[in-house]
Amino acid sequence: MLMSNFSDSNFEAGVDEAGRGSLAGPLTAAAVILPKNYKNQALNDSKKLSEKKRFQLKSIIEKDSIDFAVFFIAPSIIDKINILNSTYKAMHGALSNLKIIPSFIIVDGNRFQKFKNINHSCIVKGDTKYQSIAAASVLAKTYRDSYMIDQHSRFPVFGWDKNKGYGTESHIKNINEHGMSELHRKSFFIKKSQTKLQL
Repeated sequence: MLMSNFSDSNFEAGVDEAGRGSLAGPLTAAAVILPKNYKNQALNDSKKLSEKKRFQLKSIIEKDSIDFAVFFIAPSIIDKINILNSTYKAMHGALSNLKIIPSFIIVDGNRFQKFKNINHSCIVKGDTKYQSIAAASVLAKTYRDSYMIDQHSRFPVFGWDKNKGYGTESHIKNINEHGMSELHRKSFFIKKSQTKLQL
């Protein structure tokens, strides 16, 4: 089971994002404050969970958490300020939307811009180590997936109900055939022969 707390804080917020490497759709970040010493054996990095399990956990996290918030950064903003700055902006947005001000922040990864005057720690693969980061990972992923599934009805040719905007071979083929939609990230240049995103 993942660890409950990194610090001694009663209001430690875990933060993570989803959609960083996607060709289309928003970058989504979530912040979650779980009760101290919270235990849920099912929590793990969202990428290691089935879609069904992620959505089951979404409801549990929302019910059990002290507070949570989700924030989206639109593709047009990503194109303007780049993906790294968009990641910081999304994480800060999620933290700003919490009703409770966290007393400590733990972030998945190795880079973060300080939020207000709150102490933080970056934890590589934190979504496989700490429950609040894993919970944030699940919320960011499920909220973003729901959005992309909803947008699929507007742009069915790209198969976002299946690929969620990521650069699958069929998605790239359809971009080359039909052009980019308003939800594609124009700064993520795609060559016709390319089958993987080059960042």
